[in-house]
Amino acid sequence: MMYLSQFGYFSPKVTNAQSGHLMTGDMMSKAIGDFQDFAGLNVTGILDDETLGMMSLPRCGVKDKVGYASDSRSKRYALQGSRWRVKNLTYKISKYPATLGKSEVDEVVKKAFAVWGDVTPLTFTKKSSGPVHIEIRFERGEHGDGDPFDGPGGTLAHAFFPIYGGDAHFDDAEKWTVNTRSGTNLFQVAAHEFGHSLGLSHSDVRSALMAPFYRGYEPYFQLDDDDVEAIQALYGKKKESGGGDSDGEGSDKKPATDEPPSEPPSEEDGELCADATIDTIFNSAEGVTYTFKGEYYWKLTEDSIAPGYPKHISKSWPGLPGNIDAAFTYKNGKTYFFKGSKYWRYTGKKMDGDYPKEINDGFTGIPNDIDAAMVWSGNGKIYFFKGSKFWRFDPTQKPAVKNTYPKPISNWEGVPDNLDAALHYTNGFTYFFKGGNYYRFNDRNFAVDSADPAFPRSAGYWWFGCRSATKGSRAGSKGYLAANRGSSMQPDESRHSEQHHSINNKNYDDTIQDADFGESFLEDTRT
Repeated sequence: MMYLSQFGYFSPKVTNAQSGHLMTGDMMSKAIGDFQDFAGLNVTGILDDETLGMMSLPRCGVKDKVGYASDSRSKRYALQGSRWRVKNLTYKISKYPATLGKSEVDEVVKKAFAVWGDVTPLTFTKKSSGPVHIEIRFERGEHGDGDPFDGPGGTLAHAFFPIYGGDAHFDDAEKWTVNTRSGTNLFQVAAHEFGHSLGLSHSDVRSALMAPFYRGYEPYFQLDDDDVEAIQALYGKKKESGGGDSDGEGSDKKPATDEPPSEPPSEEDGELCADATIDTIFNSAEGVTYTFKGEYYWKLTEDSIAPGYPKHISKSWPGLPGNIDAAFTYKNGKTYFFKGSKYWRYTGKKMDGDYPKEINDGFTGIPNDIDAAMVWSGNGKIYFFKGSKFWRFDPTQKPAVKNTYPKPISNWEGVPDNLDAALHYTNGFTYFFKGGNYYRFNDRNFAVDSADPAFPRSAGYWWFGCRSATKGSRAGSKGYLAANRGSSMQPDESRHSEQHHSINNKNYDDTIQDADFGESFLEDTRT
């Protein structure tokens, strides 16, 4: 109750001892459920071991439940509601930590401010005395702001939003370190706290810097898209020297002599519109859809490709090669990539340790060189496709793949063999991609949908916004599009307007719902 109260999961009137407000079991269960939802856990409302474990993690001392989300329909960043009205901010370090030298701390703090300055018009200037916008102090226990630190572990630091002055305080009882896995990494914690100093609340996107929980030292640190969108919502994009706007992912950019233009001269993406065949497509834990082809990747918007793409896979996912076979994001928030006999695991765009690993070790029973993979909504299990066969992988069973597999892909009515990619999309449908076309699979009916124009349809047109492509895979569809583009009688043509369909327990259990399992993936998901 103290934890949930401290981090904003109870209303003030409930936690005010003078109000005499009674705490009901439902109120407690709702608070626990709200925390579980924010932390990306299974929402049970029960204080289970996983929830207690998450509560025991070192974290930021700022409340989780402040500010307002940028979009109530999706898990995203939140803005506290105040921001600085000037772009040139000053700071000073009034009290240094006991474990690090002053010059070392100065450099780390400068680097942490630069994280935000690199993607906004903000500048940060260090002063040694006098009034400043943001004052930084390393303190122990009670230190004058009514929010005492608790010693090693627990709360690492806290910061005030701009409306309250923007100051940042760090617990000097922590073992602050630089560029090492031991102790607590000052750079990452400082960058997080300065996000609060600039007006950002906590994000419920796990891979975001503004998520409240300390994740340990990350040598390949990079702001998450969620962080970039959040800070730019407050301060706008950084102006490049040539006068253009940064897309917020400057670290992805290579010198102009090494990388083709991010935006083709025409309005359409030259590579995907010329040939919409892809290597893989997947949703991130934050709900962003990415597609990979060769050495490059594209971020998809509601109706086309986001500006500024393609970008290099290896620049955004350090350590990940190009020409990926398949990818999916599991319910543990981790994204898995497959190529040949290897697989990689990432949290957001950060590799989870020592990868790649052998598919046979982590996904026992699954072959190498797979064509496609996805997590299917019908049962939450993982499906792998290769040639004319598919395998079901269930991390809760042993073995993970039953001896009744592989089974023929023809069991998925209307889905072809030799797929390029598979995706369970956020609208409740499953999509299969092959040769630049796609098939919309209705999980409720367990068959490819009947529609006009018929499936398969052009992925270039429907998924990547290539207006030079035809609506379907058949000649004559272009005329159909011209005749119906503005009509109120349009066919159900958009992947984004389709409503989510619940899954009925039909008689497809024996068709695909069998499973077995290997321990290494289960251990993988627990970590």
